Amino acid sequence: MKRDRLSKDAGGAADRASQEPAPGAVPAVDTRLLVREEGVRGYVGEFRRKLRSGELGSLPVVLAVIIIWTVFGSLDSTFLSAQNLSDLSQQIVGTGMIAVGIVFVLLLGEIDLSVGSVSGLCAAIFAVLNVLNGVNEWLALLVAVAGGAVVGLIHGFFFAKVGVPAFVVTLAGNLAWNGLMLQVLGTSGTVNIPAESIVAELYSTVFHSPVAAYAAAAVGVGLFLAASLLDARRRRAAGVPSRPVAEIVLRTLVVAALAFVTAYILNRYQGLPLALLIFLVLLVALDFVLRRTTYGRRIFAVGGNIEGARRAGISVPFVRMTVFSIAGTMAATGGLFLAGQIQSASQTSGGGNLLMNVIAAAVIGGTSLFGGRGSVWSALLGALVIGSIQSGMNIMGVSNAVQFMITGSVLLAAVVVDSLSRRSQKAAGRA
Repeated sequence: MKRDRLSKDAGGAADRASQEPAPGAVPAVDTRLLVREEGVRGYVGEFRRKLRSGELGSLPVVLAVIIIWTVFGSLDSTFLSAQNLSDLSQQIVGTGMIAVGIVFVLLLGEIDLSVGSVSGLCAAIFAVLNVLNGVNEWLALLVAVAGGAVVGLIHGFFFAKVGVPAFVVTLAGNLAWNGLMLQVLGTSGTVNIPAESIVAELYSTVFHSPVAAYAAAAVGVGLFLAASLLDARRRRAAGVPSRPVAEIVLRTLVVAALAFVTAYILNRYQGLPLALLIFLVLLVALDFVLRRTTYGRRIFAVGGNIEGARRAGISVPFVRMTVFSIAGTMAATGGLFLAGQIQSASQTSGGGNLLMNVIAAAVIGGTSLFGGRGSVWSALLGALVIGSIQSGMNIMGVSNAVQFMITGSVLLAAVVVDSLSRRSQKAAGRA
């Protein structure tokens, strides 16, 4: 009996020892909890750590916008006028929408060189169906957008199923769809779109009442606050670190300041452009898809580690095909807004420097060329940078040749920042 009692005591002591940390051992603590416990000092230290490890986020592009606006504003006060900034908010919509599709493709670590010609083709399809053949404008609009989705699906099939590199598939598509656009337009070469057409009205419509812009800002801020609180509650229920209420309130105040200042500037000229509102709604919806759904997490998984994604049971071909289909859909949508902007579809639609601008917008906005890192908001930030440079140089009377060189230099700088950031993260063991 005594021997049994001693055995039990020894076993209990061993169990307690196994549950207690070894002498001198430091228990594992989530660094995010330490940051929040230290208050302002903790956040400053975390910010410095991220800079050292190359986790720059949107900081470079935000600084770029501030510098660009400061330089052009000091050279010509017209640049920062309410009229120019309002016009800029409309002009970046078409390019920005196409850039959103490029963001999805870049998250896979791939590229799509066909989006320019796809946008021109879909604009031509709408113009020929509606203007020349009298098809209902809503039906023609749906057919054009569906055409972009099908084209993207074709690219995805050859890439994901056949194994042809995305670069080659989309380069061939760039040529083929441009040729099909010329065939669709026929001998006329140009189809004018009436000002009362749905495509033209989607671009040109402006809500002149000041209430519209402020109401849109209030709704956006409210949704941001509700989503932040809901996410924090969900994380607390799951037992994982979450943002404290004070931090959520501070972030909401920053978003509110940006939203209401933007509304104020728009109201000083004409009001809230419908095109900008549609663009922002699409960004919110697609951001939700990327960050809050299983499908979005699979996109990041495939772009970050394709072999790991396969072993996790993710259907890589399905993700690739659908992502290219999304890129085609967004190319079609952006092409229709560009056609509405100039109220025509012609042989030059989707050409020129459009492809360069949309790729530059996605990369400059912060989406990595190496895959697995980025956000749909990159399209908005990048398009804002590209549009601001073009607007400022147009006001200054700078030639197109110089504009191309400057835009190319900005794109190269963005890629260099991305490469250096990735190298720093590897050195810090975070990539």
